[in-house]
Amino acid sequence: MESHGQVEQQVVWTVVGTDIGPLLLAATHDGLVNVVFHATDAVRDRTLDRLASRLGGEPVEAPGSPLLAEAIQQVEAYFAGRRRDFDLPLDWSLISGFNRQVLRELASGVPFGAVVGYGDLATRVGQPGAAQAVGMAMGANPLPVVVPCHRVVESDGGIGGFGGGLETKRKLLALEGVLPEPLF
Repeated sequence: MESHGQVEQQVVWTVVGTDIGPLLLAATHDGLVNVVFHATDAVRDRTLDRLASRLGGEPVEAPGSPLLAEAIQQVEAYFAGRRRDFDLPLDWSLISGFNRQVLRELASGVPFGAVVGYGDLATRVGQPGAAQAVGMAMGANPLPVVVPCHRVVESDGGIGGFGGGLETKRKLLALEGVLPEPLF
């Protein structure tokens, strides 16, 4: 029986081991829809429940699906230092409005090895003075690493906050050569 209203999206997912711990990757037929840090069993289960309620349908573990297989390959190449950017279709359906605008600008306009201030990013999307809102958008990023919110830092040189934890942010910035490798 066909339900009217929200079209059910088939969500496929997998977990990939990385230098910053296990990452959960989830995709719809439109593209990669979610990347989640520290994907322990508990985090994975919470994420899958959230995706089911937001996108409909029961997420299916399918590391061999073409999009996830490509995403795994690109993530592994990135952490091995062989890839500087991601070339994957993205599904932006988990985020909208200002947050989506800011994240799209970040994805297209802040390359590997570069950083941008919260205020600068706000100015780029035509909202000077919205640095705090940019910070909120980074916190709401459903596609971290791939949409590189780790590249957004405080204008005074502070590292800024990070949904994946500051240690993770430091490691990503070190991988990109922005920060020295942590000594321990």
